[in-house]
Amino acid sequence: MSAPRRVAFIHTGAVVIPMVAAEAATLLPGVEIVNYLDDRIVADLSRDEAPSVPARIAQLARAARDAGAEAVMLTCSSISTLAAPTAAAVGIPVLRIDEAMADAAVTAAGDGRIAVLATLPTTCAPTAALLRERADRAGTRPRIDAEVIDDAFAAVAGGDRDRHDRLVAQAVERAAAGADVVVLAQASMASAAAAAASTVPVLTSVALGVERLARTLDATGTEARA
Repeated sequence: MSAPRRVAFIHTGAVVIPMVAAEAATLLPGVEIVNYLDDRIVADLSRDEAPSVPARIAQLARAARDAGAEAVMLTCSSISTLAAPTAAAVGIPVLRIDEAMADAAVTAAGDGRIAVLATLPTTCAPTAALLRERADRAGTRPRIDAEVIDDAFAAVAGGDRDRHDRLVAQAVERAAAGADVVVLAQASMASAAAAAASTVPVLTSVALGVERLARTLDATGTEARA
């Protein structure tokens, strides 16, 4: 009997692990999930320790590969730019959880406006850069505006998910008034999407990202059988 297939998720915060696990259970049936967590990365990105982050991510990805993972997904938008160099270093696919969301946002906005909402300042620049990258691939030129929602991250980090979701939902409603699509930049914000009253699409990364991971795993399995 062959061993089950395995994928790994690299996290910078424990709060997203249950959300990702729930989507993986639905979209990756029969696939073993391994979670790796370095909960100091977000803080270190704004300090002198930032240069150590790429090596730490690569080390976690190598551990995942050595443990039998066929693919790795980075679940934090603040480190999404490390996906390509990490994949090159470890030799297996390394995906960004927010890439599929960015593609959907670019398609929805066209040359219109994308409102990016984040709860951490370190997320805004990587998410805007990812949106510009995917827009270039699609041949569109959207306007991208970003906002950091005050106090929302502190709320969820302190265990007050309800307050976090309320603050994010209020920001969505404000942003939607002048946007063609609203992007919630962090996986940890996904729970707030349903609470927001919006007349434009509100996109989150977890479901779309894990769905793309499932397609990647299917593709690698097909290649292996060919």
